[in-house]
Amino acid sequence: MLKINDDEFNAITNFIKSNYGVDLHKKRALIEGRLGNYIPGLGFKNYMDYFEFAKNDGSGEELVSLLNRLTTNHTYFMREREHFDFYENAILPWIDRELHSKDLRVWCAGCSTGQEPYTLALLTFEYLASAAAAWEHTILASDLSNKALDIAKKGLYPKSDLEKMPAEWVKKYFVSHDENMFSVSDKLKKSLAFRRFNLLDRFSFRQPFQAIFCRNVMIYFDIPTKNTLINKFYDVLLPGGFLLIGQSESLSSCTHKFRYVMPSVYQK
Repeated sequence: MLKINDDEFNAITNFIKSNYGVDLHKKRALIEGRLGNYIPGLGFKNYMDYFEFAKNDGSGEELVSLLNRLTTNHTYFMREREHFDFYENAILPWIDRELHSKDLRVWCAGCSTGQEPYTLALLTFEYLASAAAAWEHTILASDLSNKALDIAKKGLYPKSDLEKMPAEWVKKYFVSHDENMFSVSDKLKKSLAFRRFNLLDRFSFRQPFQAIFCRNVMIYFDIPTKNTLINKFYDVLLPGGFLLIGQSESLSSCTHKFRYVMPSVYQK
């Protein structure tokens, strides 16, 4: 396994922190573990040559690939089920009955390969039922990685990703390609709007959101970066709107104006 020296480590971690907000300064072993075989496999003899190659990739995809290799964890449908129960039993009824809105504005920020926003879209259809046609219910799904977004847009997943999904929903919203691969229905695909987006960039949304899901995205951010992002989320939420973060995350060490609802769920 290729070892990283101090200059290489500092150059890579400082760049990632400045451009993506991800703090890897205490993750030396993780960097070597995830890149130590990958870099030689590309033909590079040291981290700095690879890093220069990644920075000079005109498409920007190698830098995103580098970031994903260092931060991405496995995701699947219905991960952290309590959030989806809250969306179905609290958020959707609030939008429907209290806001009297037929315009759903939900953002899945850091959607990865699409399992989370597709689950939200499915639950929206289940809740609206025959009233779906009278609603605007497109969900915004964003990620930094074009590769992840391409997988999400294709909507083709292994059977193992659907293990926690109720069988009746799989039958209703998925198409079996063979016994191991399933694709989401066109109905679900059409209810999502995918967009490449860096959360460190300026937010310029025309209307406020009713809910934002940003789960397991900020786990590598330092406190100042988290504070900035959390308050940006606050500003683009409708009064009463909800922010949902990963169940292993908390805002307890951050400065914010959200009201605590339950673990990993906050309200403006």
